[in-house]
Amino acid sequence: RGEVITSYCPANNEPIARVTQATMAEYEETVQKTREAWKLWADIPAPKRGEIVRQIGDALRKKINVLGSLVSLEMGKIYVEGVGEVQEYVDVCDYAVGLSRMIGGPMLPSERPGHALIEQWNPVGLVGIITAFNFPVAVYGWNNAIALTCGNVCLWKGAPTTPLTSVAVSKIVAEVLERNNLPGAICSMTCGGADIGTAMAKDERVDLLSFTGSTHVGKMVAMMVQDRFGRKLLELGGNNAIIVFEDADLSLVVPSAVFASVGTAGQRCTTTRRLMLHESVHDTVIERVAKAYKQVRIGDPWDPTTLYGPLHTKQAVDQYLAAIEQAKQQGGTVVCGGKVMDRPGNYVEPTIITGLAHDAPIVHTETFVPILYVLKFKTEEEAFAWNNEVKQGLSSSIFTKDMGRVFRWLGPKGSDCGIVNVNIPTSGAEIGGAFGGEKHTGGGRESGSDSWKQYMRRSTCTINYSKDLPLAQGIKFE
Repeated sequence: RGEVITSYCPANNEPIARVTQATMAEYEETVQKTREAWKLWADIPAPKRGEIVRQIGDALRKKINVLGSLVSLEMGKIYVEGVGEVQEYVDVCDYAVGLSRMIGGPMLPSERPGHALIEQWNPVGLVGIITAFNFPVAVYGWNNAIALTCGNVCLWKGAPTTPLTSVAVSKIVAEVLERNNLPGAICSMTCGGADIGTAMAKDERVDLLSFTGSTHVGKMVAMMVQDRFGRKLLELGGNNAIIVFEDADLSLVVPSAVFASVGTAGQRCTTTRRLMLHESVHDTVIERVAKAYKQVRIGDPWDPTTLYGPLHTKQAVDQYLAAIEQAKQQGGTVVCGGKVMDRPGNYVEPTIITGLAHDAPIVHTETFVPILYVLKFKTEEEAFAWNNEVKQGLSSSIFTKDMGRVFRWLGPKGSDCGIVNVNIPTSGAEIGGAFGGEKHTGGGRESGSDSWKQYMRRSTCTINYSKDLPLAQGIKFE
């Protein structure tokens, strides 16, 4: 019963549909029903919860092509990436099904005779999930599948500019729950803007808030959640670098740099924004990458042959133009691209800029558009330092055949990012590894490894099964 918003297609800026957002009263009703649903969901054994998650994955498989098409239509990413995003949700469901039979803590040796020391993990309760426009399916999927398996219920607020995708995903999930005689409120969704997001951040009934978005907004969210001593999981910005050394295999470098820079039209948090080239290969790599840029097939995102679609909004086009102007003022030279394309929609040319200093302000600014800054370096120490000097710490890659350098890169004086790659691009993370970054990227981890622990609370339990009462540390109290 709230404000009516229009969803636009980024490829032509034509309206797709209108969606009515929630009022604050409806948000309140949703939270109450979601928490009520938790009482039922928490009592279901974890392997049974895993079975529901398996069914969600199967339901998504059946709709993968049409849902991928919707992502292309509404977000603007190319069709194959839209389908791939739904596949990520499916894959995390598979991962979470296995997890449902593995969650547990250790039994630890007690120093007191006749005592057992156990680590118990329980669900936190209600997980609030706020996602961004660039991955309107996958990021929710990472959180949702694992949170459900851990025994939590979910309240989702998708991006205001991708409401149709949020509605479609929620309908698929709700059908699975209701087919199993479970309340749909286990996976609630509320369309809304900053008012709903702020309410979730401040709401003490939201036991964990998972926020994906810009560092600027993430900082405000973090402060609101911290003010109530709530739990938060932050996936924020990235200013990611590929470093190419003199011994790199350039047949790997060129497609990696192109894919990571122009994929999703530069709108991934793992997009390569800085390409650092050793002075011995600098000119050769620029020439090859620029040649590859000119071969990128630009067009309608739902055409299967297209490799590069539009930016998501008109505002992003303005940010693109402003960043290029700033780069020129700071000494940069546009080698490739640099213009808005003369066609319907939010299309801009993928752009390469050289000649900037490694610490130029624009190089240290994450602009969520397809602009690649190329930097020239001399030494390994210099390159590693430049990688780490930006405020964000999400993804990073080097290209080299030197095994010593590889392990220095992975070590304590190497990359300070959460994702540290060798001979692959900065984007394209797998769901089996924990995803997230350090510093202004927020420190959160989603999906693989032991990220499930963020969706649970830990209790250290001591059980005395003897008839005596010995105290810890050998203390006598007589």
